[in-house]
Amino acid sequence: MILFKLTWKSLWNRRISLLLTLLSIAISISLLLGVDYLRKEAKNSFMNTISGTDLVVGARNSPVQLLLYSVFHMGNATHNISWKSYQAIAKNPLVKWTIPLSLGDSHKGYRVLGTNQDYFKYYRYGDKKALELSHGRIFTGVYDAVVGAEVARKLGYRGGEKIIIAHGGGEVSFSQHTDKPFTVVGILKPTGTPIDRTVHITLKGIEAMHVDWHAGAKIAGYHIDAEKAAQMSLEPDEVSAFLLGLKTRVAAFKLQREINDYQDEALLATIPAVALSELWQTIGQFERILKIITGFVVLAGLLGMLTSLLSTLNERRREMAILRAIGVHPSQIFALFVLEAGIIASLASVISMVFVFIAVLVARPWVLSEYGLYLQTWLPNLSDIRLMGLIIVLAILFSLLPASIAYRRSLQDGLTVKI
Repeated sequence: MILFKLTWKSLWNRRISLLLTLLSIAISISLLLGVDYLRKEAKNSFMNTISGTDLVVGARNSPVQLLLYSVFHMGNATHNISWKSYQAIAKNPLVKWTIPLSLGDSHKGYRVLGTNQDYFKYYRYGDKKALELSHGRIFTGVYDAVVGAEVARKLGYRGGEKIIIAHGGGEVSFSQHTDKPFTVVGILKPTGTPIDRTVHITLKGIEAMHVDWHAGAKIAGYHIDAEKAAQMSLEPDEVSAFLLGLKTRVAAFKLQREINDYQDEALLATIPAVALSELWQTIGQFERILKIITGFVVLAGLLGMLTSLLSTLNERRREMAILRAIGVHPSQIFALFVLEAGIIASLASVISMVFVFIAVLVARPWVLSEYGLYLQTWLPNLSDIRLMGLIIVLAILFSLLPASIAYRRSLQDGLTVKI
């Protein structure tokens, strides 16, 4: 107890340098905790992009690429699936529901997804959450559009606006379907998934746009106006991919084999959870690099503490000599330095927790509005506490050098400081 009081008084006498050291280490630990927290939240959001779907089906390719374009709307399908094959699989007695997906167009840099009303009925994300509208209704007409939360916020849509769909998925397109505008009839609530950045239209709308187009270009001298196009049958010839749910999940592997061995067309069926895990492992190397960088930041903070302790050794020689004169054993002086480092690291850990808690609280509305990512309230979990415990242990280990130097000097020095 006496040693703790001596240590605290010694730290208080050097409170300015102590404060700077504390802030340096606290910011380092905050960065480490914050990056780890964001990594976990991003992973949870990533893994929760789709749930409740048993299989994703597309043209034969890698499962990761299929997931990227069908669920994350990144890239394009190398081949499409014929409508005949889609209908054949949809009628399989094991299948409960299907959601056809048609991709390839965009609106002001946002991907356009052609689908049907089953999309809003069966699509689930997160913990099997259903899609909800914040305004308007789901599409019913050929030229109706339902936009994601980010699309509406960034482009200022409130409902009722006329929008033009462009051919292709790029941000800039010179091939636009100006003769067949769509009307925004609904706006979805934020989901924290690619849905927020998507414009949803009907499959019939996709077909109506392209009735007078061929091979990605408008047919010269041939035009069908929007009203006439809407009266046509508009059954699609093909789709990019489709999602399906089963009557019983145990049938997933059986149907997956059947689809992968489909004779009429080269198809691939993948289980979303498996493909998501594979995709996360693919980008996991960046996660590890980020953790290594933040680890070095914490190490730099601890080295700063070590430098501070070493730089004050000469200044504290009189203090150590006085302590020896009043009967303090050299081993207690050694312990004093170790205890100082432990207190500094412990206080820095507490301060860092406060920093991260406040930072998440303040940043949460902005992150939700800008990125559609909902951040849970940050509270330290067991791994965080273990991490801070490890940092305290490292701080104590770093303090052994100045503590051993002070121990040796306390054996030699008297009340007069040697210069």
